[in-house]
Amino acid sequence: KSIVDFQREFFERGVRSLKPLILKDVAHYIGVHESTVSRITTNKYMGTPFGVYEMKFFFTTGVGSENGDAFSANAVMDLIAEIIENEDRNSPLKDEEIVTVLKEKENIRIARRTVAKYREILHIQSSRERRRLD
Repeated sequence: KSIVDFQREFFERGVRSLKPLILKDVAHYIGVHESTVSRITTNKYMGTPFGVYEMKFFFTTGVGSENGDAFSANAVMDLIAEIIENEDRNSPLKDEEIVTVLKEKENIRIARRTVAKYREILHIQSSRERRRLD
């Protein structure tokens, strides 16, 4: 229930509305030690309007924005995947260009190396390799 309380916007709007959340926040909220929250959420899944997710999915680090808001790493990865999916296949975006798009369109501050790391997690090739696919 506490995960739903913390991540209410996710349950209404989807992955892009996921907020940064750590075990300590939930532990404090329900009055237990964070190791207890970790144990309780390990290998447990939750059905949502957007699919079934492991409970650990809801505990995510944050990425800052220009105005001080924080976006979850999962939400940023979803944005990166969408940007790449909609790019011009004849001229794929480099990681630095993705940084610029995220800053200009979503007001998200992120390093180029973080974009590269997230792209690798998502199993998305580099711009040079994506160009060769055409």
